[in-house]
Amino acid sequence: MIPDEASLAIAASIAAATKAPFELLDVEPVAGGSRQTALKLAGRTRTARAQFFAKVGESDLDAQFAAEAQGLLALRQAGALRVPGVVAQGKDGERAWIALSWHELQPLDAVSGALLGAALAAQHRVPQARFGWASDNFIGASVQRNGWSDDWLAFWVECRLVAQLRLAAGNRLPSRLIDRGERLAADCAAFFGSHFPVPSLLHGDLWSGNARAGADGVPIAFDPAVYVGDREADLAMTELFGGFPADFHSAYRAAWALDDGYRVRRDFYNVYHQLNHANLFFGDHVRSSEHAIERLLAEIR
Repeated sequence: MIPDEASLAIAASIAAATKAPFELLDVEPVAGGSRQTALKLAGRTRTARAQFFAKVGESDLDAQFAAEAQGLLALRQAGALRVPGVVAQGKDGERAWIALSWHELQPLDAVSGALLGAALAAQHRVPQARFGWASDNFIGASVQRNGWSDDWLAFWVECRLVAQLRLAAGNRLPSRLIDRGERLAADCAAFFGSHFPVPSLLHGDLWSGNARAGADGVPIAFDPAVYVGDREADLAMTELFGGFPADFHSAYRAAWALDDGYRVRRDFYNVYHQLNHANLFFGDHVRSSEHAIERLLAEIR
């Protein structure tokens, strides 16, 4: 594919960010994203060939790309989980983009899945001071509300569950869904008992599409929605859609066992993602959210 205006702009930003010349030779569309276009940029510097992964879209995606860059940097600084390096992020009058290090990816297998489970447990053990995050970011295409809190459950209820219920009201989703969701928000302390989570740095959007193995077999995670929270929330999402090898779960639990009551809290945390899908895609996702909320309310009775 011949470089176009957008890819040339990204190449220029890579050169500026790395303070080294980068001659763009080829552009190849790759899978990734819905509102944005994903590209593989191939070229050369003064001394070597170089490849980058880039996402580009309309200029209003700048905030989303900036949040992604911030999240990847936080995960990288934690030093436990491998993530792409942020090479450049920027915008012009028409478009926004983010450029990352290029990785050849393959599905997780037993070995890479176990490595990912152990790395995630290590990341969750990195000490954190408080729950939340300094700024809002994104969960898919939805804004993810943040802020700092010393009270985990209050943060989750207000910034995750209630925030999605407000979106649902704005989207005119069924009133029963919203009413029952508000009941769940009011009564969910019943799921916690003696469970007092320590603040852990979370990937935040860890479904199977956001984790792969590199060419060397070492796992790599991407597209985060980072914040500090209960580690169970990360693990819950790995079970929402499946796709992770059994060795991933075994390795995590071997490194850090889960508390009693995880099963019901898993379903509680996943209501956030189910509601987000209902708000984004409607249809069957609305019914799935309704059923999940009813099952959780039945656990409280």
